[in-house]
Amino acid sequence: MSDKVVTRFAPSPTGFLHIGGARTALFNWLYSKHTGGKMLLRIEDTDRGRSTDAATAAILDGLSWLGLTWDGEPVSQFERAPRHRAVAEELVRLGKAYYCYATPAELEAMRESARAKGLPPRYDGRWRDRDPSEAPAGAKGAIRIKAPADGETVVHDLVQGDVRFPNKDLDDFIILRSDGNPTYMHAVVVDDHDMGITHIIRGDDHLTNAARQMVIYRAMGWDVPAMSHIPLIHGADGAKLSKRHGALGVEAYRAMGYLPEALLNYLARLGWSHGDDEIMSIADMIAWFDIGDVNKGAARFDFAKLEALNGVHMRRMNDAELLDIFIATLPYLEGGPAIAARLDDTRKAQLLAALPGLKERAKTLVELADGAAFLFAERPLPIDEKAAALLGGGAREILRGAHVALKTISGDWTAEAAEAAIREYALAGGHKLGAVAQPLRAALTGKSTSPGVFDVLAVLGREESLARVADQID
Repeated sequence: MSDKVVTRFAPSPTGFLHIGGARTALFNWLYSKHTGGKMLLRIEDTDRGRSTDAATAAILDGLSWLGLTWDGEPVSQFERAPRHRAVAEELVRLGKAYYCYATPAELEAMRESARAKGLPPRYDGRWRDRDPSEAPAGAKGAIRIKAPADGETVVHDLVQGDVRFPNKDLDDFIILRSDGNPTYMHAVVVDDHDMGITHIIRGDDHLTNAARQMVIYRAMGWDVPAMSHIPLIHGADGAKLSKRHGALGVEAYRAMGYLPEALLNYLARLGWSHGDDEIMSIADMIAWFDIGDVNKGAARFDFAKLEALNGVHMRRMNDAELLDIFIATLPYLEGGPAIAARLDDTRKAQLLAALPGLKERAKTLVELADGAAFLFAERPLPIDEKAAALLGGGAREILRGAHVALKTISGDWTAEAAEAAIREYALAGGHKLGAVAQPLRAALTGKSTSPGVFDVLAVLGREESLARVADQID
């Protein structure tokens, strides 16, 4: 076995890259990066009825968006079927596997008999030592591996510890079907061996498969990779993760406005920890990650935690970098394409200037888009219900005075100049600052919340600001 760590992520292209799959990919990626190894990608597309090109494309797109890069070209499991067949036939030649000609009716009878005795269904080994010449004429046999009948198979798992399986429970399972197609159990072993995989990191729902797969490794005299079976993700209520909990495709998280780095940070913390560190950069995760530190117990997915963490990552991010990610994500956000269509250089500059105030209030890029909407609004602005309430009563009279005060600014139009003019006006008129600032905010943004009102004035500029205020007092 080479000294270099080689991991693999091996999704089935029957749907999107879901959140559990993304975390499995992340753990493989982090471990390979941490050890200076590599991560390969294999598309397990042997189920031809359910595998689609669209799902493969969605998985690759999801991994790319998250930044989970793989080494070399993705491997198609289906295309390797001739190699899987050759290994199955080799095992027959070695006397480690055999052709079984049991009919569907015979197999059903075995299952019925086991059920009647309250036992799990098992193949009874009836063709294990029979001569293939006894096979019915023209019958096509399936190939079964000779599993050890006594003792136990021990999976030395880096996460779960030693897990023991009595060999009597393994039975002689099929590795090549009678139609010549390999089973998943067999294809995985041949692929992992041929791809030089040293470490298998996958969900603990594969733990029972591990014992059966070890039977194939040993029969071929191959090294068994180090195994790590990571706990599944549960919902906040402790039930297995489902759509209602957030078992959505990764593309749904992009549309909800999460940053890739924040989502990876959150996923890394689901089942793995590094001291009390909650906020981690990609570099931190790579430096700190060790597969042996993953918890045995299931982790619980919590949207509120993900959202809070995303907000922290947004606030920590350099404004220019956040702007780039925001613009790249607009096509996927609700209402994003409309913003993208109006994002000329002037508005880009305004948005960049407004970001420090906007990102303080936003936990997602969707909230950021909502907060920035005032920059892209056409006059006269649509005024929401709460903003309309701020413009009632004597507010328009106050606004009229504020408009005059703002018009008197003679030098540069800055937040500081605007603040000085409005404070002087409020003081002279005996108004509280809020009594002037709130209707001003409503007139400028059409909303009751926004970044600081003086920052809004500075970002919009003299002409647009005065025009928006005038719209509300005429």
